[in-house]
Amino acid sequence: MMKLYSGSIDPFSHRCRIVLFEKGMDFEVVDVDLANKPEDLAILSPHNSVPVLVERDLVLTDANIINEYIDERFPHPQLMPADPVMRARARLFLSDFEKQLFVHIPALESTDESAKEIARKHVRDNLLLIVPIFSKQQHLLSDEFSMLDVAIAPLLWRLGHYGIELPNQAAPLLKYAEKLFSRPLYADAMTPSEKAMRK
Repeated sequence: MMKLYSGSIDPFSHRCRIVLFEKGMDFEVVDVDLANKPEDLAILSPHNSVPVLVERDLVLTDANIINEYIDERFPHPQLMPADPVMRARARLFLSDFEKQLFVHIPALESTDESAKEIARKHVRDNLLLIVPIFSKQQHLLSDEFSMLDVAIAPLLWRLGHYGIELPNQAAPLLKYAEKLFSRPLYADAMTPSEKAMRK
């Protein structure tokens, strides 16, 4: 059985939980207290960080690598496109998300107010760049739910938690976010701490 070491408020772990629940497979989530990490995590993960996926002799770190492995190992429903061109496009998008959006998560979660404010502006500006996509299609890559939607959902869920306010022109993005949050398994993939981020 797959075992996921997951942080209860970690957006990267949240991504992996979404994929596991979407696949509807048998797995165990080990909830890791990031302030008091278990000893076996340090052995499994060279950076002593989450998420970590363990299956038999395989140990994977990095949310995107974990999610692609799960998607290839359990292909239904398929979250990465079957077509090589679309798959490459999806990987490029995922790479851009890391560099333009998720790179700011440590600052957003820090206690440094000036760093937080800079990070909020970067995230807000980069989110506004993707708003036009929703005038053409229902999801980020196409009309179908894909790994890109999985990747961005934890950030969209945390906008209020991170103090990021979007202007009126972001309405299509927020409407899209609500559609992601209303997916049947979305709530199941969250921890109680994550659910409490949005009342």
